[in-house]
Amino acid sequence: MPSDSSHISIQNSPPVAVLAYCMSSIMMTVTNKYVLSVGHFNFNCILLAVQSFVCLIVILGLKSAGIVNFRNFNSGEAKKWFPISVLLVAMIYTASKAMQYLSIPVYTIFKNVTIILIAYGEVLWFGGNVTPMALLSFLLIVLSSVVASWADITSAAPGSESAAYGIFNLGYFWMFANCLSNAGFVLFLRKRIKLTNFTDLDTMFYNNLLSIPVLLVGSIIFEDWSAENVALNFPPATRNVVFSMMILSGLFSLGISYTSGWCVRVTSSTTYSMVGALNKLPVALSGLIFFDTPVTFANCSAIFLGFLAGIVYAVAKVQQQKQKDNILPTSNKA
Repeated sequence: MPSDSSHISIQNSPPVAVLAYCMSSIMMTVTNKYVLSVGHFNFNCILLAVQSFVCLIVILGLKSAGIVNFRNFNSGEAKKWFPISVLLVAMIYTASKAMQYLSIPVYTIFKNVTIILIAYGEVLWFGGNVTPMALLSFLLIVLSSVVASWADITSAAPGSESAAYGIFNLGYFWMFANCLSNAGFVLFLRKRIKLTNFTDLDTMFYNNLLSIPVLLVGSIIFEDWSAENVALNFPPATRNVVFSMMILSGLFSLGISYTSGWCVRVTSSTTYSMVGALNKLPVALSGLIFFDTPVTFANCSAIFLGFLAGIVYAVAKVQQQKQKDNILPTSNKA
């Protein structure tokens, strides 16, 4: 009995869920970055489809061995879950297009604007409120995005002016589309989990199963399957390495697939997104250190404001939890 109760408490612990999600996210980021950096790899949808397929095979194998258990496939539940898979592909595609036109720090910082959309989406769909301190963290996010875009304009202007601003505008169009699809994915995911009472493994099963056909169709529509591009993505010299790393990333996706649903279930969509944003800030720093992004005062300021926004939001959530803890005993006495 004690072991069961401790297992349940861990499963419902927000700090444990957040920590597990952070570790899984960092591992996935490192693996994906390696795959995408080998040669000229641009089959993002195929990479995600392989990850989903490997993840699906592993959890079905564990279920058949009696190690884990989750609900069987149901066509009615699949139809209701399908829009989440479509939003997932839209999120992946628009992210890859935004990254094509924007620098890594600018992309990462603007991604944080999604948190504001999710926060107010949660107020509309799930009730609750946005505290003044949480609002301050959102304002800091907006400010960091403005500073980042200003740095982007000033660094792009010295080149070919018309071309630079054409790319600038197109990049921000894809960034805006990515923010909308990302917010829609996270909010619909939480809504569906609440309506269906899915366990974390149920969420994992349906997410991976339904994502595969959508990702394959998305790849056929949006990705270049010409012989030249296939040869460019899978050159003979590194072909086996790329395939091996794609399969390995699929094994790592087990962690991110499970902990994403877990984190959304025990915390909130906004907290989940804020944790993801803070995870990506080191990636923004890596763009300054390892890539050709110029190190400027504006870039560094934007990243600092992003970190500060995360700290302010964390403090806001702690204060909000303390208020709940203070209210609950009095309500019980009444």
